[in-house]
Amino acid sequence: MDVEKVFHMTGGVGETSYSRNSSLQKKASEMVKHITLETVEEVYLATKPKSIGIADLGCSSGPNTLSNIKDILDKISSNKLKQSTPEFRVFLNDLPTNDFNAIFQALPEFHQWLKQKDGSGHENKGTNSNIYVAAYPGSFYGRLFPDHCLHFIYSSYSLHWLSKVPRGLYDEQGNSLNKNSIYISENSPCEVSKVYFDQFKEDLSLFLQSRSDELVSGGKMVLILLGRQGFNHVDRGNAFFWKILYQALTNLISKGEVEKEKLDSYEVHFYAPCKEEIEEVARENGCFEVERLEMFEIEKTIGKGISYGTMVAMTVRSIQESMLAHHFGENIIEGLFKEYGRLVDEEMAKEEIRPITFLLVLRKP
Repeated sequence: MDVEKVFHMTGGVGETSYSRNSSLQKKASEMVKHITLETVEEVYLATKPKSIGIADLGCSSGPNTLSNIKDILDKISSNKLKQSTPEFRVFLNDLPTNDFNAIFQALPEFHQWLKQKDGSGHENKGTNSNIYVAAYPGSFYGRLFPDHCLHFIYSSYSLHWLSKVPRGLYDEQGNSLNKNSIYISENSPCEVSKVYFDQFKEDLSLFLQSRSDELVSGGKMVLILLGRQGFNHVDRGNAFFWKILYQALTNLISKGEVEKEKLDSYEVHFYAPCKEEIEEVARENGCFEVERLEMFEIEKTIGKGISYGTMVAMTVRSIQESMLAHHFGENIIEGLFKEYGRLVDEEMAKEEIRPITFLLVLRKP
């Protein structure tokens, strides 16, 4: 499967869209927003650019995209910084299959906001004249921008997605070595976790090298990604959600809705690193100084009239539907995520599921 051509968040603004089901991601970005904005301010005051380049990598198409950019523009335009407002170059990046049209359709409202408000909340009719927004489709595992054109890079909930399903998961005949799982589990052969980490290491190293070429000296990145606590890959966190999805798919086999051979050949292009692995890759790459690496958990909230399992199922569906529908067919999606939500609620009644998130702040010397 060519991940770059298939993988995308569910577009539009419908009930199953990423736009309607990304509240967990929004909550995470809000929890660390003060760090993001502090980092932006530090870069701006240190480099004093007349034209500042900002990129959101893995921007997707929901309301979070322009909301994050608004916060950043507000911070830099704030009178507290006591500098003339620079020209802003804002680059929104995701894979070519992303619903960029949804972002473009939201731009008129965004520009209207810019006309009405500056960073202090005052009317500023000319604000949008020095702000230029562009979409940059393509994989961030490689170069995207010209040399030294960016000052600040933001990426939220993207770097745990690998550039591809690791080839080492399959033998020479194309048979999966990980038939009883779709990710790393207690049923996985010991080499599976190494294959996944090797792919993550290769991808993150390429990401860091590419961004180093594109950032100015003193430029910084704020990266938010899923991870795990400790070296054990099998935990009751992010890995456990994949185990539940595998169980939901297995349950559909007994109903005749999924072929066992199809399930045996399916693996996810995902990796939840631990803190030590992130540090190892950054250290060996050598392009950036690690200023912060913090772990946090998102507090669980439940919407009115909806269970936690259903909310998680809707979130995962909005992210994984493109891949699952491509491999198994669209007909299973509705029943699959109904079963998935039921299993999540069932497991939560037994014991808490605690997915881990990392915040990483990097500076280019």
